[in-house]
Order: sequence, then C-alpha cells, then structure tokens
Amino acid sequence: MNLRYLFLVFCLSGLWIHAQSIKWMTLGDALEAQRENPKKIIIDVYTDWCGPCKLMDKKTFQNRDVATYISKYYYAVKFNAEGQEKINYYGNTFTNPDYDPNRNGRNSTHQFTKFLGVKGYPTVVFISETGDLITPLVGYQNPQQIELYLKMIKQGDYMIFSKPEDFENYRKNFRPRFKG
Repeated sequence: MNLRYLFLVFCLSGLWIHAQSIKWMTLGDALEAQRENPKKIIIDVYTDWCGPCKLMDKKTFQNRDVATYISKYYYAVKFNAEGQEKINYYGNTFTNPDYDPNRNGRNSTHQFTKFLGVKGYPTVVFISETGDLITPLVGYQNPQQIELYLKMIKQGDYMIFSKPEDFENYRKNFRPRFKG
C-alpha cells in the first residue's frame, strides 16, 4: 500500500472518530451559547458511583448516532448530581454546601439536583431554547430508547400531547433509526 493512502485513511478515520463524540459543556456555557444560537439543552445528571450512569455514558452517549444527533441539535451538559459546581440558573445560585471532598462513594446531593426534581440516576433533563425545564428522563436509556426523546423534544412534538395516551401513541408509532 502507498504511504500517502495510509496517511489519508488515518486522517479521515480521525475525523470520523472525532465526529462521534459529544462536546460536553457546563450549564453556564450552554445557557450563554443559547443567547447566540438558540438550541435546546440536554443535561446528563450523573454521580461518580452510579453503574448505570457509566454504562449510559459508554453505550449510549458514545454511540455514533446519538452523539451526532446531540451535537447537531442540542447543547450537551454533564452535571455531577453530588458535585461541588456552582450553578447560576434563572437568577438563583445553587451549590452543594454539605459536599465532603474526603468522602468516597455517595456524597451530599447538590441543590440544583433537587431543583431539577431528580429522583434517580442517571437522569437526562431537557431544557428549552429559552431556558425552561421541559422534562426529566429517569434511568438508563439505550440508543434507541433515547432516540425517541431526542427527536420528540427537538421537533417540539411533546407540546401537542394533552393526555397520556397521546405520548403512548407517539411511542408506539415511533420507528428508531439509531444503530445499537
């Protein structure tokens, strides 16, 4: 094989791999980016000790179809539900005053986690282009499961639901396209 050909393949494969990853940012950076280019925000609320969180990070968020879709249509935020990050949201400041840096495993719950109404991990929270909470999605989601929510929320289809049966019909008729 020609050396230039191998070099070209190497460069292109690097671009392909790079295109698969999500560019995670802080909530502050995502809210700032919304001012310039309005897009919805997806927040991955996780903890360091959560096995399903790690699995979702590896199997779902690193899935090429999921990563490409999120990168194109959302600002992606990773938020440690038990971390010590300072969050400013709608004029309020949220912290974790009981955070213990010496503790291994579970730590105290961040005030912003409570504000979001997170009851389990992982939870994916969707925020509108104007910064309003749309919905939390609790629990591990594989690529095909999260695809339904990514597309429904991006397209605004959730706004036409008036009763639980509307979502159930939507879910029943949805045909996933993401590869596993």
